[in-house]
Amino acid sequence: MSTHVTIIAEAGVNHNGNLDTALKMIEAAAISGADYIKFQTFITEKLVTRNAPKAVYQEIQTGNEGSQFGMLKKLELNEQAHVLLKNHAGKFGIRMISTPFDEESAAMLNRLNVDLFKVGSGDLTNILLLRQLAKFSRPVILSTGMCDMDEIAKAIEILEKAGLPKSKITLLHANTDYPTPYTDVNLRAMQTMTNQFGISVGYSDHTDGIEVAVAAVALGAKVIEKHFTLDRNMEGPDHKASLEPAELNLMVRSIRNIEKALGSSVKEPSSGEKKNMAAARKSIVAAVPIYKGEKLTENNMTVKRPGTGICPLRWDEIIGTFATRNYQTDELI
Repeated sequence: MSTHVTIIAEAGVNHNGNLDTALKMIEAAAISGADYIKFQTFITEKLVTRNAPKAVYQEIQTGNEGSQFGMLKKLELNEQAHVLLKNHAGKFGIRMISTPFDEESAAMLNRLNVDLFKVGSGDLTNILLLRQLAKFSRPVILSTGMCDMDEIAKAIEILEKAGLPKSKITLLHANTDYPTPYTDVNLRAMQTMTNQFGISVGYSDHTDGIEVAVAAVALGAKVIEKHFTLDRNMEGPDHKASLEPAELNLMVRSIRNIEKALGSSVKEPSSGEKKNMAAARKSIVAAVPIYKGEKLTENNMTVKRPGTGICPLRWDEIIGTFATRNYQTDELI
């Protein structure tokens, strides 16, 4: 089975509503080696009420003035922009996907023939959106931040009843505190979901740095999602909890190295180790001169390198037998 981890570079709204910035982010994500670049697709009027407050992390990054509606309205990208982004991604060898936040946006992404849909944690309980996405029959990646196991089970049930098989569902363990404190990550929950639901599980990382994302791969994550930005000092709600391009590239390279290191479940000497076995292992050798017919004992034998003679595991088998020829000190028995 392939160990390739799908890496999603989460551009999100870090383009700040600027199409040129979004295009540059595609190029940066492609250079990093990510499999997908992901945006967020929404019509603000269909996503949030006009007086909805900002999330705590949004207030920290953008101030407490204004509503969530006003903040998000500046970050919208229309259908024409999405077409340009998808085409641009194709030119650079990376695939574009997005998270739809309303049914009209989901339909638009379906028209664009995206590979899959990503559902944000806030919409895991959105039964209308889940049913719609299931009917499109494309794979769904479902973030599970803020959720308990019962809610996750219900979301899977909704998708299945609407016609999407489990084989097309991937769960992402996530924490929606930006940035997430290490003490709140709880990576082991990823394995709990794997065991309980029997479907592919990955991790959407909102911590500072890359360590936790890499650790998630070592624990079996099949998908890694990570926010990135062209510049962490830009204004906007998500920049501070995002990687810059060089850091994204480092994360991708680290994950690819971990993929190689995971190997198989078989414990056996590697090809590189086999080259060292003769020099590093030991053999049964003569501790003193031994003459033909002399009994082999603990007093006249010992164990030393190299490992090209009789393996010391056969020590008890050799003790008490008789030398078939003369041996000099240090000569292999």
